[in-house]
Amino acid sequence: MSTSHHRRIVIGDVHGHYKGLMRLLEIIAPTSDDQVYFLGDLIDRGPQSSQVVNFVKDSNYKCVLGNHEQMLLNILTNGHVTTPALQAWLYSGGQATVASYQQATIPPEHIEWFKTLPTHLDLGDIWLVHAGVSPSIPLEKQTADQLCWVREEFQSIDQPYFRDKLIIVGHTITFTLPDVSPGKLAQGHGWINIDTGAYHPRSGWLTGLDITNSIVYQVNVLKNLLRTLPLEEALTTVDPVKVRENRLYKRC
Repeated sequence: MSTSHHRRIVIGDVHGHYKGLMRLLEIIAPTSDDQVYFLGDLIDRGPQSSQVVNFVKDSNYKCVLGNHEQMLLNILTNGHVTTPALQAWLYSGGQATVASYQQATIPPEHIEWFKTLPTHLDLGDIWLVHAGVSPSIPLEKQTADQLCWVREEFQSIDQPYFRDKLIIVGHTITFTLPDVSPGKLAQGHGWINIDTGAYHPRSGWLTGLDITNSIVYQVNVLKNLLRTLPLEEALTTVDPVKVRENRLYKRC
C-alpha cells in the first residue's frame, strides 16, 4: 500500500494494553509530520494503564475524554472521594488501573491531565469523540455525559449528524453491533466506530486508523497477531433498525 505523508491517525480504546499499543505504533510508524489522536478510555481493564497514560501524556498526542477517565474524575468531588462513584469505577475495570500504579496511588499529574482532556476534537472534515452525539440535541448543548456515554440513539441514527464531517468514535465494541464480526470496524450514517475490543476475550484487537490513506492497522493483544488492511475491507455497515432492536452491546 502506498501512503501519503502528513497522516492523521486515530487510535481506538486502549484500555491499559500498553504492550499492544507499542506494537501497534511500531507497525503504524508515525513520524513527526503525522498527527496521532486517541479516542479516550486509555485506562481500566487492561494491566498497564499507568504506562499508557504516561506514554500518551508525555508524547503530547491529542486525546479526547473517555467514559472511563470521566468515571475516575467523578470519584473526586470537592477533593473528597465519593463511595458510590468509587465502587462504580472499580467494578468497571478501575481495580486493574489502581494495580498498575506503584503503591496503588494515581499521581496528581495524571489526574490533572485527565481534567484537560476535551470531550471532542474538530479536525474540519473529521470529528473525534469517545461515544458519539445525541442526535436530537444541538452541538452546543451536548454534555460530557452524552459525548462520553451515548450508545443506541447515536449508533441507530438514520442520517448523518453533520453534513460535512465524519464522526469517528470508540466506546461501543464493534462486535456487539448487529452483524459485525470481532475485529471489524463498524460504520453507519456519518460515523465510523473503531473500538474493536482490545480487552475483550472475544476479540483482543486494538485498532489504529490512518484517515489520510484509508488504512487500518491492528494488533491482537491476546493472540500476538498483526494485520494491515484497506479501510473498505475492515468495515461492516450497520443497519440502524437492527441497532434499535439489539441489546447485546448494552452488557459490554
